[in-house]
This record gives sequence, C-alpha cells and structure tokens, in this order.
Amino acid sequence: MLKSKWAAALLCFSLLATVPPSATAQLPDFTVLVEKNSSAVVNISTTQKMAAVERPELPEGMEPPPEGTPFDDFLRRYFGEGGPEGGEPSESKSLGSGFVISPDGYIITNHHVVKDADEIVVRLQDRRELVAKLVGSDKRSDIALLKVDAQDLPTVKMGSADKLKVGEWVLAIGSPFGFDHSVTAGIVSAKGRSLPSDNYVPFIQTDVAINPGNSGGPLFNLDGEVIGVNSQIYSRTGGFMGLSFAIPTEVAMRVVDQLKSQGHVSRGWLGVQIQDVTRELAESFGMKKPEGALVSKILPKSPAEQAGLQIGDIITAFNGQEINASAELPPLVGMTKIGDTATVKVLRQGSPKDIQLKIGSLPEEEPAIASGKEEPTGGETLKRLGLNAINLTPEMREQLEVPKNGVLVQGVTPGPAYDAGLRRGDVILRVQDQTVKDLNHFKDLVKNLPKGKSVAMLVQRRGSSLFLALKLKD
Repeated sequence: MLKSKWAAALLCFSLLATVPPSATAQLPDFTVLVEKNSSAVVNISTTQKMAAVERPELPEGMEPPPEGTPFDDFLRRYFGEGGPEGGEPSESKSLGSGFVISPDGYIITNHHVVKDADEIVVRLQDRRELVAKLVGSDKRSDIALLKVDAQDLPTVKMGSADKLKVGEWVLAIGSPFGFDHSVTAGIVSAKGRSLPSDNYVPFIQTDVAINPGNSGGPLFNLDGEVIGVNSQIYSRTGGFMGLSFAIPTEVAMRVVDQLKSQGHVSRGWLGVQIQDVTRELAESFGMKKPEGALVSKILPKSPAEQAGLQIGDIITAFNGQEINASAELPPLVGMTKIGDTATVKVLRQGSPKDIQLKIGSLPEEEPAIASGKEEPTGGETLKRLGLNAINLTPEMREQLEVPKNGVLVQGVTPGPAYDAGLRRGDVILRVQDQTVKDLNHFKDLVKNLPKGKSVAMLVQRRGSSLFLALKLKD
C-alpha cells in the first residue's frame, strides 16, 4: 500500500515537471495600470432638446380629463404638461466615455456619443463637471474631439495599434450604464476588421466586455498605452456578450490632428466600387487563389478613371502593401495624403500591371445610388441559365442610369443563374470580357459558355455594380 502511494506521488511530481512555465504563469495584474490611468478617463453626458409634441385634439364637446385620472396621467407622460393645446419641449440625455490627451483639456470620444448634442458635460474623476466645446466630429471614423477649460489635467499615454498582436491582453476603462471608471479586460481577437458601415476604419476586434456608456473610452495594452478607442459592439442581446470593436490609435490621432487644424477630415479617394474575389471568381479570372479587390465600377471623373483603371481589374497591392481582401483597400487609400501619387498593382486579364495615379479627395457624401422602379413585360427565357431577360428601353436606361448596353433580368428560376446570385431587376452588363450589347448578343454569349467552369458576370443592382460567378452544369 505504501509503495503504491509513493508511486502515485512520483507520477504527480513528474507530470508537474513537464508542464511548460507559461501554463502555470499567473494572469496579468492590471491594478497598477488602472491606478495610473483611471484619472484621465472621463464620463461624458449630453443633452439634446427635443421639439414639443402636440397633444391630440379632444373630440368636440369633450372636456379635458380631471387631474389625477389615468387618461390625464397618460397625456402628461407622453405629451408633456402643456395641457390639451400642446406639449412642452423635452430633453434627451445620453452617456458615454472619453479620455484626456493633453493637460490643457483636449478629450477624445466617439462621434455618436456627442452627435446632435446641445450641451456636453464632462465629469472628471475628482467629481468636477465641466461644459465641453465640440472642436470637431467625424462620422466616418466615429471620432469626436472635445475641449474643456482646464489646466494640468491627467493624461493618457498614446501607443501604437500597429504593434498590437492577436491574442494580446487589453483593458478598457469607461462608464458603462453611467458607472464611472469601470474596468474590463480581454484579448485581441482580430485586427483590420471592416464593418459594413465603416469602410475606412480597420477595427481592432476584442472580447472585452463593452456596454452602453463604454463608447469613446480608451483601450489599453499591458504597457498602459492607449491603442484604441472603444466604439461599438455586435451583440444579439444588446449587452456585452458579443464582439467589441475599437478604432486604432493611429486612425484616431490622424482624425484628431485634422479636426484641430482644419475642423474637418479629408481622406484619400480612388473612385471605384470593389468587392471580394471569391473562389469561383478567382477561377473565372484564371487566378491560383482568391485575393485582391475586384473593381466592379469606376466613377466618372475620378482618379481611377483618369489613370486608366478598368472594370474587371483586380487590385493586388497599393503602394507596395499587398491587398488580400477588398476590405483592406479603403483604409489604406483613406489614409493617403490627397494629391500624392500612388502605385496601384492590378491583375488585368491574367497579366500584372502597375498604374500610377494621383489620389483625390473623398466627397463629403457618397455618390447617390439609383433605385429605379422597373416593371417591364415580355422578355425571353434562356433555359440554359434559368432566367428571363429583356432589352432595355431608353426610358429604362435613363431611370436606372445604365449605359448603352446590357439586358434586364425579368425573372429567375432555380438553375445556374439563381445559384450565381442573379435576381429580378439586375442588369447584366458583361459576360467574362464581353460587353453585352443587347438580348440577341447575350443569347449568343450564353450559347458559347463552357460547361463546368466559372465565368465572371458583371451586373448592376440598385445603382451598384458587382461581379457574380456563373457556372453551367450542362
């Protein structure tokens, strides 16, 4: 019995000896980081005056309800104290976070925290409340710069998100639900994330708990440096259980510098619509693997048009930096100085080509997307694709802003066209490298399509262009 106990003890000792040191290491201690930096993190509250809402008119001959009755309480709750004639203006309040970047009172927060605010109040750790002036705000990056009248304020140390590694520990300080200086920690889940509404920000994705009120607060690395500005969360519940996204410090500070110097933000612009290269599209373009940003539309009078970029070009590098996915291109272009000459490497009909172009300025508003309402009749069914197509009339072309080519998809049935993603209302502009002139030309192109091989098809949908990969099975 004694011998078996010694054997078990020796076995446990030998197992512990083989465990790598990293596995037995303690989790990071964030206490010093919090003590040094929490005083520079502020709570931001905003007030927005809401227009008066008129009470509904009472039926003729009906007296106002007596005070204290349920109907009177209902009117007061939803239409104010102004009686049946009308309500009184009310106020809408919101909460967020921010952090001090200079001793003289410059503060960074989110654009959406202070949007449309009539008054912005900053509460410091010592409980002082200061009215802030909005220096400038940028919707595309979700960054706003505030200024309070104060001196010798504690500040944070700005770091570099470029040096951040996936898996690295990070910490957020903010005011979730109005609770000042709350601390949450996690790791970096990914870098360079592009969100549908923010094409010009390569977000840092983390699993740090971010709740309403955390927006605009700092994201720290273990060295106590701010490497991001907490911006938003993707969650099914509306709570912290989701994916958190932060704006990299480099992006935020570029915006801050421009807001300080000129009151608004300028970004570089190519003037193209792009999309990802899927496996099927890569096959149709003769590529070994999916990579790059596929140009599906070139805007008129844009730098891209002037430099000779073409629809169907695949941008594989910008100023020497490889483009693996289309989402990587907009932030690179946006951060390029307006007027600079950039080198764009493209793959055109299987051959690499370098194009020099002069970077333009991104318009304040994105070009409007036409959404014509078409109700054509007739058409011709192409059984090989499983779709019904029709020629475009001059009126349709004008309404849909389509050039003098292409056919309109009238209907789609189960088959290759449906599998490729074609839908009713799409305008087919090109098949592989051939521009579709009219319905008869389109039918001839379809007859000659190869079997079992992906073919790139350019379509226009609600004003935007995109490539679809079509594959015929027979």
